[in-house]
Amino acid sequence: MKYTCYLPLIALALATNLQADPIPENLRQNGWFIGAQAYTFKEFSAFEAIAKTKEAGGNVIEFYPGQILKPGSTNKVHHTMSAAAMAELKAECARQGVRPVNYGVIAAKNPEDVRAIMSFAKKMELYSVCTEATEQIVAWETNAKEFDLKVAFHEHGGSMSNPKYKVWNPLYILGVVESRDLRVGACADLGHWCTSELKPVECLRILNGRIISVHLKDKAAFGKAPVVVAGQGVVDVAACLEELKKQKFDGHISVEHENDWTNSVPKVRANIDFVKAHAK
Repeated sequence: MKYTCYLPLIALALATNLQADPIPENLRQNGWFIGAQAYTFKEFSAFEAIAKTKEAGGNVIEFYPGQILKPGSTNKVHHTMSAAAMAELKAECARQGVRPVNYGVIAAKNPEDVRAIMSFAKKMELYSVCTEATEQIVAWETNAKEFDLKVAFHEHGGSMSNPKYKVWNPLYILGVVESRDLRVGACADLGHWCTSELKPVECLRILNGRIISVHLKDKAAFGKAPVVVAGQGVVDVAACLEELKKQKFDGHISVEHENDWTNSVPKVRANIDFVKAHAK
């Protein structure tokens, strides 16, 4: 009985761990954690993507599998990369002052794949990983708990005409994650929801409380259409940011400007400035 007074403290500690946010507070910009998905700079190496993210005003970066590590290197960013290459990548991030926060979109065929990915993410001190492998939900959840990392299910464009591809639909993602640990949720790709003829702000509402990360891009039109700078297309990025504020979203936003591939820094900067102008 004498230990009863400690029970509320234990419960508080467990709750805090469940909501753990490893992105350092000093990286907030007007309340947001904002940077780039390295895929935006896929024509360049990871080292160059880090530099371009910084040049655009971001201080966090989301890596993707397969990008060349640095000019002239044969190493690639991947969860199977050597410890030496991983250390080199982390050191370059530290040198440039850009924090790695996510890795994806990465496939996983079995629980062994999931564990290898999550182990890599822990060594890289990431906030989360991004995947579409919902069929591995049990393994993702188990490893999310063990490593205290978040898992975000991503979506590309899709429709009911292709029933084998389900993750485009936020209702499907909600069904996958709603009974799971809160470290398992969604990556909200605003542009790809538009590709699927969905209104992104409505998709965010469906996934209320389960948004782990955001891929930010605006589009010229619904369906298959070019990517444009936030505020110039049909996504209504401002409304999406307001919805994220209402949900007390505290993950990171990765600008993914899938256009102007060899000269995208000005567009990425414009997107980052747009987010910063809508302070939390």
